Amino acid sequence: MLELNDDGIGIEEVIAVARRHAIVAPLSEAVIRRMDASRQWVSLALRDGDRAIYGVNTGFGPLARTRIAPQQARQLSRNLILNCAAGVGPPLPHDVVRAMMLIRANTLAKGYSGARPAVAQTLIDMLNAGVTPFVPSKGSLGASGDLAPLAHIAVVLTRDLDDGPDYSGQAWHGGELLSGAEAMARAGIVRLIPEAKEGLALTNGTDFMVAAGALALYDALNVLEHAEVAAALSLEALLALSEHYHPALHAANGQPGQIKTASRIRALVSGSQLIDTHPNRVQDAYSLRCVPQVLGPVRDILAFLCDRFTGALNATSDNPLIFPSTADSPSFAVAGGNFHGQGPSLWLNFLGIAMASAGNIAERRVFRLLTPELSDGLPPMLVASSGIDSGLMISQYTAAALVSDNKTLAHPDSVDSIPSSANQEDFVSMGANAARHTMEIIENVRHIIAIELLTAAQAIDLRPDGPARLGAGTAAAYKSIRSRVTFLAHDRQTTPDIEALADLIVSGELLRAIRQVGDDVKGSL
Repeated sequence: MLELNDDGIGIEEVIAVARRHAIVAPLSEAVIRRMDASRQWVSLALRDGDRAIYGVNTGFGPLARTRIAPQQARQLSRNLILNCAAGVGPPLPHDVVRAMMLIRANTLAKGYSGARPAVAQTLIDMLNAGVTPFVPSKGSLGASGDLAPLAHIAVVLTRDLDDGPDYSGQAWHGGELLSGAEAMARAGIVRLIPEAKEGLALTNGTDFMVAAGALALYDALNVLEHAEVAAALSLEALLALSEHYHPALHAANGQPGQIKTASRIRALVSGSQLIDTHPNRVQDAYSLRCVPQVLGPVRDILAFLCDRFTGALNATSDNPLIFPSTADSPSFAVAGGNFHGQGPSLWLNFLGIAMASAGNIAERRVFRLLTPELSDGLPPMLVASSGIDSGLMISQYTAAALVSDNKTLAHPDSVDSIPSSANQEDFVSMGANAARHTMEIIENVRHIIAIELLTAAQAIDLRPDGPARLGAGTAAAYKSIRSRVTFLAHDRQTTPDIEALADLIVSGELLRAIRQVGDDVKGSL
């Protein structure tokens, strides 16, 4: 059970709640006291009315100079939610929405947002009961936060003040897509009338970008580890040289990710009777020789981004923020721009570009395995009856199409901006677009690596006694692949094979099989 407290949450906790439906504990007394103190400041400031406080007793964006009467503050909050619920397109995946809800509850629990404990607790109750709002995937500029995506969550958990039209959006519950009001009623959760500041507290933040980043990072590391396994299998299938993986070579370059990748591949092919068996080769092609120099930097980038996104998971990114009293000063509010998503936008683009490069080099090895002039004795297209059968020819087409798709998707959204809100919001991050594109890149790379696993296993089978000559780790990987996909003797539809291996990557079963081999291989993973 996850508890929202001062320890914060990490990527593993986000995965547990978003994908495995781990239970989130009720708010602790310490969190409730902290949130109550922040809420009290909002109530007092609203009552006194001496000072204009953005989003509490003023309008929003270019309307910030318009003062709002205290008795209209609740309607202001609800109106903001309704106004921002303007997203379009297919819905975000459930795990992304659940991650957003967890991050928003964690943000509110920090006590800087001026929201009642009941708001954060309602989000927790929705997570625990499996109420997942329908959140359109497009419509956020990634500055002023992810307004539209967050509003589509907020419209489900809040309600109107009177008996007029009750806009409640849509939400899934029990496998059905219902109106938000019906989903909440079936779950037994009361929808709240938002109080002053709570409309902002629910919609103003970087939660979609950060949720997507956390999930994408988790998936990217899994794909990267499988990319290293696929590369090792291809090295064996192509009778590569071990010299290029000598530890001294990589230590001399001083890059930790490169050293780690080289170490993993040495362990995976340990004991191989295929490596170093080519009679007269002096050097391998770059797609074989430079795997550590290409995938190693990706490892370094993922490590850096894990730090950045873990920080963002525990940030307070709405506006304004309310800071508690201390011995030296009373409580006070500060308006600023923590909602701006330029950081997550850059980080997501960085992740997408890095993972695209991992897919690029994998496709080059697939091409090499299928091309007789490059594959050192393997039959054309890796099928014995080449001609009447085309083997894995079109699987490489698919990999090439995905690589090219990634080149378009990897264009950095973070360098784009379109002014909005009557030029009050004149520089935005486009981080939500970066999030969508990066998630798609990682999905593409997962399928590219699945194609390389399929191709490398086929090539191993076509080498004399190939499976028996594999290294310790690659042998375990080969067996795992063959538990899902059989040898291609004659042409067949290969989409099921590719999807089966993509599912194998998601499951982590292949990596677990390798880790069971022995201490040398296990220690490298």
